[in-house]
Amino acid sequence: MTYGLLIVEDDFDIGSDLVAVLGAHGYTTALTAKGVRAVQLVRSDPPQIVLVDLGLPDMDGLALCRRLRSLRPELAILVVTARSREFDVVMALDAGADDYLTKPFRIDELLARLRALTRRRKSRFGPAVVSVGGLSVNPAARRVLLGGREVGLRPREFDLLEMLVSRAGQVVSREELMREVWGTEWLGATKTLDVHVCALRRKLAVYGHDPRRITTLRRIGYRYEAEAAERWSAAGG
Repeated sequence: MTYGLLIVEDDFDIGSDLVAVLGAHGYTTALTAKGVRAVQLVRSDPPQIVLVDLGLPDMDGLALCRRLRSLRPELAILVVTARSREFDVVMALDAGADDYLTKPFRIDELLARLRALTRRRKSRFGPAVVSVGGLSVNPAARRVLLGGREVGLRPREFDLLEMLVSRAGQVVSREELMREVWGTEWLGATKTLDVHVCALRRKLAVYGHDPRRITTLRRIGYRYEAEAAERWSAAGG
C-alpha cells in the first residue's frame, strides 16, 4: 500500500470523516485506531505525515510520538487532540511532534497546517529545486534562477513565486496565497497581493520571463502556466 498520510485516531467517526475530507483534497490516507499498528505501518511503509490523537486505547500518544520520531526522523508529526492546555502542547512538541492542533478545528486550518508541514519536510529532506521551463526555484537556498541568471526577489515575492511554481498549472486562490504567504485571512479589499504579483512580473520580465505565465483569474486567484504562452516581446506588451 502506498499512502502519504497516516491517521491515528480511535474515534471511528472522526477518523472516517478525516479520511473522506483529506481524500477529497488529494491526500492518500491510511487509518488506524491503535498506536502499535501505527508503529508497524510506519516501520514497513512510512508515510510523509502522521496525525496522532493523544488519547489512544493501547498506547500513550506522547509515547507514540517519541517512538515514531526515533523510527523515522524525517516524519512530519501533527498532534490532533482535544487536550488544549499549554502543558499538553509543550509535552507533545518535546515528544517529537512538529505541530499541534486542538479539536474541534476547521478543515481549512488543518489543510493549511498540512501544507506547511509538507513544505518544511521538502526543504529538509526532499527535492530542493522546483523547475518549470527555464525557471528554477530553490526553497532551501531561497534562490531563483532564470536562464542561468539569479533573480533578486524580496522575501514575500520569493514565497509567492515558490507557491505558484510548485503548483504550476493549478489555480491558487487569493485566500490561500494571503494565508500561506502573509499568514493572515484575506478580507477581500486588500491590494497587497496584486501589488506583489505585479512587482514579481516586472522583475522576472527583466530576465526574459513572459509575464503572462502568471495568469490572473479575477476575484479568484492566480495560476503559473506550466506551458509558455506565445512568445512575448516588449514591443508587443
